[in-house]
Amino acid sequence: MLRLTSDTPVDTLWDPLLPAQVQQLPDELAVIDQLLADDQLLQPFRARWAELHPDQDLGFGRPTIPMDTYLRFMVIKHRYRWGYETLMREVSDSLHLRRFCLVPIVAEVADESTVRKLTRRLGPELVDELTRGLFEKATRERRFRPRALRPDSTVAEADIRFPTDSGLCADAVRYLARSAREVRELLPGIREKVRDRSRTVGKRVRALGRSLCRRTGEAKKAVQRFTEEAAEQVRASVREAKRLLVSARAAASRLHESGKQQCDRVIQRLQEVTTLAERVIEQIRKRFANEEIKNRLVSFADPDARPVRRGKLARPNEFGYVVQIAEVTEHTRRGARGLILPPKLRAGSTPENTLLPETVAELEGLNIQLREAACDAGFVVADTERELTKVKAKVWITGNPHPGSRRTQRRLARYRVGSEGRIAHVKREYGAGRSRLRGTTGARIWEGWAIFTYDLMTLARKAGASRQGGRARR
Repeated sequence: MLRLTSDTPVDTLWDPLLPAQVQQLPDELAVIDQLLADDQLLQPFRARWAELHPDQDLGFGRPTIPMDTYLRFMVIKHRYRWGYETLMREVSDSLHLRRFCLVPIVAEVADESTVRKLTRRLGPELVDELTRGLFEKATRERRFRPRALRPDSTVAEADIRFPTDSGLCADAVRYLARSAREVRELLPGIREKVRDRSRTVGKRVRALGRSLCRRTGEAKKAVQRFTEEAAEQVRASVREAKRLLVSARAAASRLHESGKQQCDRVIQRLQEVTTLAERVIEQIRKRFANEEIKNRLVSFADPDARPVRRGKLARPNEFGYVVQIAEVTEHTRRGARGLILPPKLRAGSTPENTLLPETVAELEGLNIQLREAACDAGFVVADTERELTKVKAKVWITGNPHPGSRRTQRRLARYRVGSEGRIAHVKREYGAGRSRLRGTTGARIWEGWAIFTYDLMTLARKAGASRQGGRARR
């Protein structure tokens, strides 16, 4: 059952006994609290719940935690970059955070697994709708007048270790053995099994590491030999997994419907791991045959992650997703700070102009018309102008000749460089640089909440500045 707000009041009989400074929120939280008090921000939860349960009444079933409380949990989480367990512990121990999150002092804070699972279940579409709601609120109530756009792409790293072929082989035999054990536990009558070859592959990995100190030619031969031996161990595990899959499907077909669903789920998991292990074997073959490897697998933990070639000297290769961050501002002067559109994300190396049409579609959906747009040299002139003409923006791209005075050129160049600082700020302060949720969907959720929190803090800063200006005028 969907609950947008809680039936229990935040103020209890014990609150009058508390000191006055405890009953009042800090200035920053007080402004955010006023912004989040708008009931319109909770409507995307109702729409999303209707999509998840199209044949079910919203008031039917076990009640969820209040969505206004969940929304504030996520804002605090990304504002202070806490994990779920730390978030619940800090909210439980802080009277200010309890009041901000609408949790009475006599009530228990929700378990971290409740918030974590709810985040996955609600998905990235909800976060995008919340960000669009902030844009509408800003233009309607905060007198936010969009004028300029500065889009840029960056990498949202996947939460994985640096990938190697030998490391992928070690992961493959471990994942295959673990998935096979899950199948055998549900279907104990099966004789086939997958031997855990982690120790055997581990010996090859350690020997490979020791061989790297040899001469260049000898090291290359040793690396190839140990990597191919590790791949042979993966191939043996794959053969055993395929035999196990045949027996498991036959045994699952004889089960009743009540127990079949769980068996099908673990069998499907073993099939997915087997397919990934076969991809690792094929990648190793192509590597030593000097063949091109397309759509390279870099992790079993996050199979959607892909290599991103950026060409930077310090970190030429990163692994994860390319996300386009497009900031809409009211002016192009120094210190311009605006709101960021819902982020657009793809796995692997993705050109700037591939994501730009989705960004322009967001502007059209929000009915935003612009005057100027400043982009870096990664954008293609013709394609960029064609897209941004839809929102009536004049395009300025680094390194290309443009009409206008030298003063205008310097102004737009400084404005464009500000997008680099904005990206660094969002990564550093809101955790957008490394997604802690795995998969493309998880990365979209993570980046979406980081951008929503940033936009909320920007509006809070704007509201706080206007309040201080009003006091000064009085």
